[in-house]
Amino acid sequence: MQAFDFSDSEYDIREDLPEAYRETWRRIAAPGSWWTGAERVAIAQETRNAVSCKFCQERKKTLSPYGMSGSHDCASLLPERAIDAVHRIITDQGRITQAYIDDNAAHNMSEEQYVELLGICVVVFSVDEFHRGLGLALEPLPKPKPGEPTGYRPAHTTRETGFVSMIPAAGATGEESDLWDPKRTANVLRALSLVPDAVRDWFVVHEAQYIALEDMMVNYGAIGNRPINRMQTELVASRVSAVNECFY
Repeated sequence: MQAFDFSDSEYDIREDLPEAYRETWRRIAAPGSWWTGAERVAIAQETRNAVSCKFCQERKKTLSPYGMSGSHDCASLLPERAIDAVHRIITDQGRITQAYIDDNAAHNMSEEQYVELLGICVVVFSVDEFHRGLGLALEPLPKPKPGEPTGYRPAHTTRETGFVSMIPAAGATGEESDLWDPKRTANVLRALSLVPDAVRDWFVVHEAQYIALEDMMVNYGAIGNRPINRMQTELVASRVSAVNECFY
């Protein structure tokens, strides 16, 4: 059976969604900039493990998430800090701090590795939540592809807004010219830009589940094949953000 085959679903699911999900799985399986294909699939698995991790559930109840010791429910050979980062991103992202990210960087998980890991968490969790929301079984994760990470880092980055380095707003040029229009961008587009392919991976899911990048800042009416208009889309997005305590 083809991956993401929704033909038996009771819902009428747009064709571009399974296409986007298949492309996302293909991208996860391939070596990235800082993690191998096997490590990227392991990060995807930890994204799922975190949802039901008992240690994460207990830690989320504590006053400080940095004073509790214990072991995560995990099933991979990833470094301990990588496992912890995935679980925090999925279960307690609102309490991640600059000091935490800097401490990871000082202990062999670089800022670049963290950003790529974060990008994988975002796209896998987004695809899985689509399935959970419709009562569909989660898709098996892809088999990793061989190869080594590229080690690619953009030539020009800055750290002036968030906890990690990003390409400057006007710096999406050259190899990064496809990421956004230097004359019109937003921090949400720049957030993963220390690892440009993480932005590209995110675009695949973003454009299928939300709207295309070229429509995001200029089109406030009907959008392509969507059954609801932009204002209705933003109402849903705002409500989901409020429920998830996303105050951006």
